[in-house]
Amino acid sequence: MNRSRLASWMLVTTALASPALAHAQDAPPAAAAPADDVTAADTPDDQVEEQAPEVSIPGGEIVVTGRRSANVARSSAAVVSVLSTEEIARTGEGNIAGALGRVTGLSVVGNGFVYVRGLGDRYSLALLNGSPLPSPEPLKRVVPLDIFPSGVIASSLVQKSYSVNFPGEFGGGVINLTTKATPDEAFISVGGGIGFDTETTNQLGYTYYGSKSDWTGFDNGQRDLPPALAAFLKSGERISSGNVDTTPISQQIVNGRNSILQSDKHSQPNFSANLTAGKSFDIGSAVLGVIAAAGYSNKTTTREAINQSSLQSDLSDLESDFERVTTDNRIVVNGLLGLGLEFGDNKLRWTNLYIRDTIKHARLGIGKRHGNDVTDFMQQDTAWYERQLIDTQLVAELKPMSDLSIDLRGGYANSQREAPEELSYEYVRTNVDADPYGAYFVNRLNNGNGGNATVSYSDLNEDLWSGGVDISYRFASELRATVGYAYSDTNRTSSRRDFQFQAPSDFPAGVGMLRPDLLLGDAIIDYYNIALVETNEGNPAFRATLRNHGAYGKIDLQLGDFQLDAGVRYETAKQVVTPIQVFNTPGASTASTNLDRDYWLPAATLTWQFRPDMQIRLNASKTIARPQFRELLYQFYFDPDSNRQYFGNPLLVDSQLTNAEARYEWYFDRDQRVSVAGFYKRIKNPIETFVSGAEFTTSFANAPEADLYGGEVELQKYFDLSGWGGLWSSRRLVLVGNYTYTTSKIHVGVDDKTFVFASSSTQATDYFTDGDPLTGQSKHLANIQIGLEDTDNLSQQTLLITYASKRSISRGLSNTEQPDIIEAPGLRIDFVARQGFKLFKQDVELKFEARNLTGRGHVEYQQIGGNRINVNGYDLGRVFALSASIKF
Repeated sequence: MNRSRLASWMLVTTALASPALAHAQDAPPAAAAPADDVTAADTPDDQVEEQAPEVSIPGGEIVVTGRRSANVARSSAAVVSVLSTEEIARTGEGNIAGALGRVTGLSVVGNGFVYVRGLGDRYSLALLNGSPLPSPEPLKRVVPLDIFPSGVIASSLVQKSYSVNFPGEFGGGVINLTTKATPDEAFISVGGGIGFDTETTNQLGYTYYGSKSDWTGFDNGQRDLPPALAAFLKSGERISSGNVDTTPISQQIVNGRNSILQSDKHSQPNFSANLTAGKSFDIGSAVLGVIAAAGYSNKTTTREAINQSSLQSDLSDLESDFERVTTDNRIVVNGLLGLGLEFGDNKLRWTNLYIRDTIKHARLGIGKRHGNDVTDFMQQDTAWYERQLIDTQLVAELKPMSDLSIDLRGGYANSQREAPEELSYEYVRTNVDADPYGAYFVNRLNNGNGGNATVSYSDLNEDLWSGGVDISYRFASELRATVGYAYSDTNRTSSRRDFQFQAPSDFPAGVGMLRPDLLLGDAIIDYYNIALVETNEGNPAFRATLRNHGAYGKIDLQLGDFQLDAGVRYETAKQVVTPIQVFNTPGASTASTNLDRDYWLPAATLTWQFRPDMQIRLNASKTIARPQFRELLYQFYFDPDSNRQYFGNPLLVDSQLTNAEARYEWYFDRDQRVSVAGFYKRIKNPIETFVSGAEFTTSFANAPEADLYGGEVELQKYFDLSGWGGLWSSRRLVLVGNYTYTTSKIHVGVDDKTFVFASSSTQATDYFTDGDPLTGQSKHLANIQIGLEDTDNLSQQTLLITYASKRSISRGLSNTEQPDIIEAPGLRIDFVARQGFKLFKQDVELKFEARNLTGRGHVEYQQIGGNRINVNGYDLGRVFALSASIKF
């Protein structure tokens, strides 16, 4: 689409005086040494073993017994992968999600949501220092991991086989981030970077003024609730009662700051800055460590998307066909303060984390509807999304006796998401000669003659309290037993108020030609008696709680060449979602959920080290996956990234999983390995997405059952190049590759039932087709890393190749035989170079990144036979970034 042509259709063509800033740190996923291989092969017993990365998990240490080495991936009783600080740095990523995108069987979807073996984010569990994290994203259960800067993370552990020391909500795997604690030496590191996106930087994009402080990620108060609206919301009155004078409310909503879309013909480059410092102090027999970090990044992304939809089962006719240009200015501010105290074998860790992630959203689109090839519809959207996470944790890892370990954990986290003004306008151009205004875009404000204007205010607040204790005792060198208890209490409130402006039937078309801030200015609203209607008085606010108690016991037993990790976890949880009364006169909503279940969840892993450098693992377990709060809330939500409207289903129930895995591992040399694995999962009541209604709203339902199985292979190999001499005397070639094959099938019969709130159909076949794959699951995932690195100094050049095959992201329109909506991630190639040198006796690192060299775009489509529609497709730019850091 020609952006300049679309700009000519704007309601106001005002040049952007202060173009948005941008950020380079968030570049697309790059390749890390594949997690399961990241801690790669270990040394033989008679050689010096490398230092294991710092890992803080429930149950304490990674168990090492008998002849097995201290290498985490090799010696752990479970199937784990660990990215250390060094391995994260090799990828060149500025955030953890990007680094994890190269782990075997992991893929990153959207803004930082990590999928394990093709399973959706609901099957991934995210922990920080072994404690749970709430998500500030209302559509997701887990926190988006791209908001965690890599500079504050000491290690990232991925465990794909379940062990009972982790919570029972374990479908595909657990991702545990461990923050840095006590630094080995005092340091201060300062860094910054700048980036260029070929689709965005110096190209045409859109924005709006908002407030003068928007570049910081903080609003200066301009988006606070208008006084009249705040008073109305507090009053508990219903607009539909006829007792509310909406004129003063309407007059305070729209203004030039929030509704005039502006063109920015030269979007500025992305940039970022960060500061990290740490120091340790000797205090008697103990060491006190302090580490602090702060970061700022600003990134602008412009997407030219084609969005099409069809009501036909064969997709033969289009219901809508739009071209939309969206510019998102994303600002991330983060801070970390950690205190660590080490005395003897004991460690105390207090971690405080603050992350604020803000998106300033502007969109302009034009298209057609209802098979009408004549009439044009122009849409304009402005919004401001604030996500914030505050987390504080205390962890005590104690060893009062040589054979006794006690871990104590406690934490509090608060997450918030606010969207204070989501403004949308639609203007209509009939292109009919008989219409005197047929050549112009007109907004008649919902009086039946075309055009509309809406505004929404949403707010989410979630508090999470958690605590736990784990006690381990080693009865002998071959036997260790652990018992533990964990508690978590999550409380979320979520509200969304949706309003629509409505003009009378005699509203003049000439007035409807005005730009939004004038169309809905004080004088027009008063003179033409423009009303304000609340469009969702039924379910404007909800409270959701989840209280969970878990207790477990397990043993780690070494018998000759065999190691057994086996145990059982008992978990009881009550999950409640209820509407909050916001009106003086209660509504009659029945959109509530009350799930009160308990489970026994066994797990066992048997490892046979049949040769010093080879071993086989067998794992079996039972786990669960609970519905996410967002999936239960019968409340509409619009996601600007996917251009979809969602609402929840209060009738969802827990999914129950039976898991099995077999794995062969060969550690053929130091830091080098090959592994081959096969896995299988049977899922009862998996939660799947589907589309319904003329507005193509996405919702959720339990499919009866599904099977998932597959295999993965990994290789990590180094080639010493020192024999070439000269420049190559301390260099080696790094080859890292992994491939995961996954296939799944939903099983649904004619007698199977599923329950969707406010739907008359309970037939599962109306929502699902027998044999369809699970949503979110790619059949093929592959990562290849080819690099050169200096073993004596910091000098790395790495080519990173990623491939993910197409995957279903939603079922087609329900009650039809429409095909699924498919996403095709495809092939992506990145290049990262890091070079260290001395400047005034200080260590300096330069980093160059070239991302998405193939120029792979975003592709979502539906296809049946020769008919194909582009649901959400847009180009993605090639991103080039240069950054530097200096360490004092």
